[in-house]
Amino acid sequence: MTFTIYPAIDMRGGKCVRLLQGDYSKETVYGDSPFEMAKSFVEQGAEWIHMVDLDGAKAGAPVNHSFVLQVARELPAKVQIGGGIRSAEDVEFYLSQGVDRVILGSAAINNPSFVKEMLARHGEKIAIGLDAKDGYVATEGWVETSTVKATVLGLELAEAGAKTFIFTDIATDGMLSGPNVGATAELASVTGASVIASGGVSSMVDLQVLREFAGRGVVGAIVGKAIYTNKISLADAIEEVK
Repeated sequence: MTFTIYPAIDMRGGKCVRLLQGDYSKETVYGDSPFEMAKSFVEQGAEWIHMVDLDGAKAGAPVNHSFVLQVARELPAKVQIGGGIRSAEDVEFYLSQGVDRVILGSAAINNPSFVKEMLARHGEKIAIGLDAKDGYVATEGWVETSTVKATVLGLELAEAGAKTFIFTDIATDGMLSGPNVGATAELASVTGASVIASGGVSSMVDLQVLREFAGRGVVGAIVGKAIYTNKISLADAIEEVK
């Protein structure tokens, strides 16, 4: 089974940043150009770029879309984008401009009928971002926690056609404390879908552990802070999981 490394570019105010556990007041800027960052990732062998519009997540509409489209058009990598995508027009805008996969997150809780409609219309080009706190789905850029269990919502959306989930345990995100492998594997098991792990990857060992679950539906990992702080070499990581 293939296992893919997704280097992450979180955008705020046109810059590449990382937040600690999704907290907008705990931001570190790692670069002034999302495009140049993506280009460096592609030069190190990345086949996918994971982009998040943090301003969009807060605004409820795309804000940093120009950078996403530049990467999709000018670099030989696939792009997935999340953050603030709440309408059919937003989804179709990105997909029509060369983006390979659109991530729907908060909408999965706030507007499940819309998400199911997008799954019916666009199939595998839609990924569901499930961000959980203590097993429950968090929404609105992690500001709110719902009363819905991630596994319950995951199963419902898998039955509606979801093929790919991106699972983040907020407790681990940006902490370099290791991913929540158990919860990630559980979501894959319950839904029968492909799950990309997100949050907490801090070392090659973390990637090796996740890679062991590739045959059970854990198909990749999003890596952010560990790359920016040089705890992981992206080129080495891509080679390691091949």
